[in-house]
Amino acid sequence: MSRIQLALRVPDLEASITFYTKLLGTQPAKRRPGYANFALTEPPLKLVLLEGEPTTDTHLDHLGIEVDTTDTVTATTTRLTQAGLATFEENDTTCCYALQDKVWVHGPGKEPWEVYVVKADADTLGKSGTTNTPDPTPCCPS
Repeated sequence: MSRIQLALRVPDLEASITFYTKLLGTQPAKRRPGYANFALTEPPLKLVLLEGEPTTDTHLDHLGIEVDTTDTVTATTTRLTQAGLATFEENDTTCCYALQDKVWVHGPGKEPWEVYVVKADADTLGKSGTTNTPDPTPCCPS
């Protein structure tokens, strides 16, 4: 199963959690300091809320496609590279409170996209692990 990820940087995390709980009709699948996500099966969507600056409006942080396996991430990396896109791979990285393997690309408007697999839950938001290229984007870029 794959699903699209939409990550928003929000000025008021608690108000946003309340709003999206009502809008989506479900509670967050994960809540941590400065972070929440909603994992929907219908439509297949992971909505990620990241605490931003209280003086800024909500804005797009990054987009993603969550996949089931590292093999799918690897195949996607090969496909994107063969299509002429610059890719940035990260393996065993901790991001958004999860251990992940992922590949990043940027769209024509510089919007960051990740294709990733969640390998395990993690206790921290930030980044750790190995990167195959210079770090193009911090974990959960703003």
